[in-house]
Amino acid sequence: MKSTAKRVAALTLGLALAIPSIAGAKTVSPDLPYPSSKILNVAHRGASGHAPEHTIPSYELGRKMKADYIEIDLQMTKDGHLIAMHDETVDRTTNGSGYVKELTLAEIKKLDAGSWFNEKYPQYANPAYVGLKVPTLEEVIRKFGAGANYYIETKAPEVYPGMEEKLIEILDRYKLTRTNGRSGKVIIQSFSEESLKKVHELNPHIPLVQLLWYETPGIATISDGEIKEIKRYAVGVGPNFDKINRAYVQKVRRAGLQIHPYTVNEKADMKRLLEWGVTGMFSNFPDRLHEVIKEYRQPHKQ
Repeated sequence: MKSTAKRVAALTLGLALAIPSIAGAKTVSPDLPYPSSKILNVAHRGASGHAPEHTIPSYELGRKMKADYIEIDLQMTKDGHLIAMHDETVDRTTNGSGYVKELTLAEIKKLDAGSWFNEKYPQYANPAYVGLKVPTLEEVIRKFGAGANYYIETKAPEVYPGMEEKLIEILDRYKLTRTNGRSGKVIIQSFSEESLKKVHELNPHIPLVQLLWYETPGIATISDGEIKEIKRYAVGVGPNFDKINRAYVQKVRRAGLQIHPYTVNEKADMKRLLEWGVTGMFSNFPDRLHEVIKEYRQPHKQ
């Protein structure tokens, strides 16, 4: 989730709200396509605690482990293909090196995207992970189809001109945007306010979530002005969980926004966030989160 220092600085959301809002934009209703009582379990980069992140096996495990959405981070190749990868370089999660923007899809497809996981996490090692390929967004959609829900992030959009247009074109082609009153197969998130506003202009029906990264000491705060601006184009926020508290969550909820913190891997943290009132969260261990949500729902049933 964490962005570069340059983008992090931009994510203060402009304390003076310096970034202009969409011309003529109205406040967006937080009407995500699930009941308000539904708590979203989002498989962070797939079930990335169990399998190599952003690979087909990781997404498959996320679905088997009862995640409501699989998260897909996007980067764009030199020849304009959207691929599932968190970093701007291939160095960390493949046996190659270099920036995605400087590599063609054919070059990236030659890389091994799984062996590193076996080496780093031997307790979860699997021979089948050796030689895994980096999937494109289209390959993921073709694999899981309309039966899956996708929580997609535009990563480093300032590096990839046209990323948003390419994304919407693909979603439209596979009929994953709102049609005939149906919505909710896709949620798009970004640390970039500009990217989300562009998506909103391209298709105002897609639910958007503004990612936030706080690294200052102590608990983060969010101002009324920031919330007001976010509501012009998004239905929710996604802060790093370790910098928020009950007051933060309740302020966001009272404003009518959804809140999906990241990345929550320990059961104690999951339970605390649920008690505070979050409407979903990201986890590398969606199986663990599923168990916690199930336990939480029992005493809270009407």
